[in-house]
Amino acid sequence: MQRRSLIALASFAVLTGAPAFAAGDIKIAHVYSKTGPLEAYGKQTQTGLMMGLQYATGGTMQVNGRKITVIERDDQGKPDLGKSLLAAAYADDKVDLAVGPTSSGVALAMLPVAEEYKKILLVEPAVADAITGDKWNKYIFRTGRNSSQDAISNAVAMDKDGVSVATLAQDYAFGRDGVKAFKDALKKAR
Repeated sequence: MQRRSLIALASFAVLTGAPAFAAGDIKIAHVYSKTGPLEAYGKQTQTGLMMGLQYATGGTMQVNGRKITVIERDDQGKPDLGKSLLAAAYADDKVDLAVGPTSSGVALAMLPVAEEYKKILLVEPAVADAITGDKWNKYIFRTGRNSSQDAISNAVAMDKDGVSVATLAQDYAFGRDGVKAFKDALKKAR
């Protein structure tokens, strides 16, 4: 819950003092896995985002008299779909910023879109290191942890004599970054 509130508060902070934003509604695109294999994580993020915005605005869903509108888009966990939905949200819906996605693979596809439109993408809950590592650009913000942070805590917990470790992971950004980070963390833990 605290992390979800952080997203809302970060959105709130970005939008309250920015005279560059035009008058009218504050539009936030939430591009996430409403359906698909990561649906449960997507729903948690949506619930947290809305609760955080309600909390940050005292239940009014307004900032300085401007109504906050959240536009939901379902990327279904598909990178190409997420990329096109984000581009449409920036270009057609004229959103001020976007939140999401659920999948690290979708996030990596969306990063260049945020840079192209010069608009903020608050990445949550995708965790691949590359999102704020070598694929990062100045329009990308992450509110949660990354694969390396998970890996370090796991490596410290498992660094005991006689322990053998095997890794299995999904064959996309999240899994590959997670395994690499875990192997690196295990080497450093010894």
